[in-house]
Amino acid sequence: MFFVSIIQLALILHVRNTLIDAAASGARYGTLADRSADDARRRTGELIGTALNADFARDIETREVTFQGLRTLEVTVRAPLPVIGLIGPREGLEVTGHAAITG
Repeated sequence: MFFVSIIQLALILHVRNTLIDAAASGARYGTLADRSADDARRRTGELIGTALNADFARDIETREVTFQGLRTLEVTVRAPLPVIGLIGPREGLEVTGHAAITG
């Protein structure tokens, strides 16, 4: 039982880190000169769908915020918390990624 718990904890951390990376990458993509917040949302969903499962990419929001005096694009992902395998309560995880908006 202890071994299974360790494996599940590793899976939870993997999912969380993957979501954070996808949100940050999507935010950076959305701040490129020829891209928009919708592009950031789409890119984040593609990354999550490829790395995990499309179910983890159902709730993605983007908004422009000010962080330490800089305009930034914030991408927020709400996804299931994998409690048993990849199955778990909806919106159990919420992660964000930021990127500075230039220009």
